[in-house]
Amino acid sequence: MPSEKPCVCWFNQGTVVLLTSTLSCLIDIFVITMTTNLFFTSLISIVADLSTHMSAEQRYQRLLEHLCRIFPCDASALLKFENHYLIPLAVNGLSEDTLGRRFAVSEHPRLAQILAANQSVRFAADSGLPDPYDGLIETDNDQLLVHDCMGVTLLIDGEPWGVLTMDSLAPGSFDNIDPMQLNTFISLTAATVKAAGLIASLEQRVRYASQTLFKENTEQDMIGDSECIRKLRNEIAIVAPSELAVLILGETGVGKELVALRIHLESNRAEQVMVYVNCAALPETIAESELFGHSKGAFSGAINDRAGKFELANGGTIFLDEIGELPLSIQAKLLRTLQNGEIQRVGSDQQIKVNVRVIAATNRNLQQEVAAGLFRPDLYHRLAVYPMHVPALRERGKDILLLAGAFLEKNQQRLGIKKLRLDQDAKKALLAYHWPGNIRELEHLLSRAALKSASPENRQADFITISTAYLDIVLEPLNPPNISTETVSSAPIDFKNTVDEFQRRIIRQQLAAQQGNMAATARALGLDRGNFHRLLKRLALIES
Repeated sequence: MPSEKPCVCWFNQGTVVLLTSTLSCLIDIFVITMTTNLFFTSLISIVADLSTHMSAEQRYQRLLEHLCRIFPCDASALLKFENHYLIPLAVNGLSEDTLGRRFAVSEHPRLAQILAANQSVRFAADSGLPDPYDGLIETDNDQLLVHDCMGVTLLIDGEPWGVLTMDSLAPGSFDNIDPMQLNTFISLTAATVKAAGLIASLEQRVRYASQTLFKENTEQDMIGDSECIRKLRNEIAIVAPSELAVLILGETGVGKELVALRIHLESNRAEQVMVYVNCAALPETIAESELFGHSKGAFSGAINDRAGKFELANGGTIFLDEIGELPLSIQAKLLRTLQNGEIQRVGSDQQIKVNVRVIAATNRNLQQEVAAGLFRPDLYHRLAVYPMHVPALRERGKDILLLAGAFLEKNQQRLGIKKLRLDQDAKKALLAYHWPGNIRELEHLLSRAALKSASPENRQADFITISTAYLDIVLEPLNPPNISTETVSSAPIDFKNTVDEFQRRIIRQQLAAQQGNMAATARALGLDRGNFHRLLKRLALIES
């Protein structure tokens, strides 16, 4: 019997080399075929999406998912260029708060280089330029620094629309990218962006024609994607093109001024002026003059004729913030202006016609104020033609993280520090907190946290992580611990001092939530102003 030998021994060395080379080629062909098939399958899917009904955000998100399947990247982003900022419209592989950030081009040299180039730009792994996404890539380990980065400007009709970026945690990830495939994908991305804009424009025309007036979620100033914010955007789109008076309701710090601005900018008066009036800051003695103007000599100190806010807003919009604080005597004069479209300067008999759209806002319950005789019912009905409620921050879910991202980006620029990021515990704490001061409180809290975390030693790090130690918030327990009868009776309790301390804590919390406004705090606590003032003295919260 012939002896058993390995099969390779039947061939000479040249044959082995030939077989090895052939096998290698077959493997390469197989890999290329599979990659090519994946590439063309993705292209077909992207093109098919153009005929499918979905929002622009969904189109962009699917585009990035295809990008990360075709090319070896851990994260990708599509950013739109607006007013010297690059605004993320979709991200893949980056933390949730990235969508809330606004990247100032002047503050991010890599993004500036990409935007200025007419072809794709790749940065070396040892590039000294800071990466805007350092610390923002979602990973299961502590590897957070980007090591391979490239991006390209997207041109729409020959003009820079924004940028597409790809990032990888592994150096050399983009060494073997097929330039033809990359250029094809970039062209298809630009086509998708343009098509999405055209589709949104056509859909908006149809809605206007049918009086539905719904607007796609393309707003970038009002950050958030929660259901209640989508409804609010829808309401703004409905009422903005009309001439109806709008009454914006909501707690202190929820962003009522921003809602008023969006209504103006989406109205037919957008090219005209919008005049802001803080009614809470108007003393009764000068409120009439501020709103309606005065004539020379009308009172001591009136040395010249002066136009009021309504005259300045003629042809545009006037925003009456904190309308609930307006004195009753001025409410009657405001009602006359709303009824007749006329004003009369203090010290003058002349009637002046004004064409002004009125938007008002308050954190009070005006219906209760009307019932209590503190607000004119006829003025209330004139203002509340279209009431609109702005949700509290605690009702907005993960919008909190998007807003946090925007505020952290702002603080990076303001403080001149490197990447600010939240760790997971800090994110959980922000989501669990009840936010009595709403968005304003969130902004101030993160400003303090950024300042405290930017110590000299931290400034040298590649990025600065904000932990719960930097967040001065106290989370209330959902279920207070049960106190047994034995515990209660085992030690004497100074009942009066305990109750007084509890009252002090509640009052301090409400004062913080109402930005120190005593009258607003008294209303929030359901107390008469006089009784509230006496309570503050008794608790030694103000001087006697």
